[in-house]
Amino acid sequence: MLMAHQSVLLQESIEALAIQDNEVYIDGTFGRGGHTFEILHSLAEGGQVLAFDKDPEAIAVAANRFGEDSRFHIAHRSFAQMFDEVQARGWQGKVAGILLDLGVSSPQLDNDERGFSFMREGPLDMRMNPAEGLSASEWLCSVEESELVQVLFDYGEERYARRIAKAICEACLRGPIKTTKALAEIVSKAHPRWEKNKHPATRTFQAIRIKINNELGDLHTVLKDSLAILKPGGRLVVISFHSLEDRIVKKFMRKEARGDEFPAGLPVTADMLNPQLKIVTKAIKPSKLEIEENVRARSAVLRVGERLG
Repeated sequence: MLMAHQSVLLQESIEALAIQDNEVYIDGTFGRGGHTFEILHSLAEGGQVLAFDKDPEAIAVAANRFGEDSRFHIAHRSFAQMFDEVQARGWQGKVAGILLDLGVSSPQLDNDERGFSFMREGPLDMRMNPAEGLSASEWLCSVEESELVQVLFDYGEERYARRIAKAICEACLRGPIKTTKALAEIVSKAHPRWEKNKHPATRTFQAIRIKINNELGDLHTVLKDSLAILKPGGRLVVISFHSLEDRIVKKFMRKEARGDEFPAGLPVTADMLNPQLKIVTKAIKPSKLEIEENVRARSAVLRVGERLG
């Protein structure tokens, strides 16, 4: 059964942005526009929203939903290119809020043709933008077994990475793995210990998707660039859906809240540290009610930082 798209932690993230009437905000992951809609609803005529998405289907939705709103702008690019887009508009250091809702959207998971889900039969693609880069099927045909092992370890935290990588590479010798079900079956047979209530291919599919789309590399880039994009007092609001993403966000915010690092033993005073962010609140998680209404919210974590002057 297809799930209607529901923006996770919607009200919490909008409140975290602390929206002001006539400021500029960025939705780095447009998806189907749930967060953008709420931001626009909170803005006056002088406000602006710049949204980003790799997915051409999301771009089409954006044009249909908000194309006639002069306050709205959409960039068919990764949020890793946010600084370039902002600089071209002369908005660097002037943006009042950046929202990042990471991961895959429900429409992408539920579309058989996109190849994100091991629960659905479809071409093994997994690209956020199907017009760019290698599909998952193509990448698996070309990757060395040692690299695949590392990807499964690093991006899927898969303890049986070696066994699974070996099975995948052996299958590729017989021909391309063309469908999601075919890959899921290979992984299931190779996996020696299935976790309760978790499909054995869950971690493998996550790892390959992250690699194919350079998700963690893009995240590192946009976090670093956010400091030059935000104005003093501007908010950085990030929703993560797995521990790898959340670890990166938490580490970044803590580092920028501490300030500059100095060699051990060097006397350091508070005015030398030069922190760039203030952590606004503890990590926020969905309510029990939200998880009951949308099971895909169960792993979400929201973190909020504020740019210091």
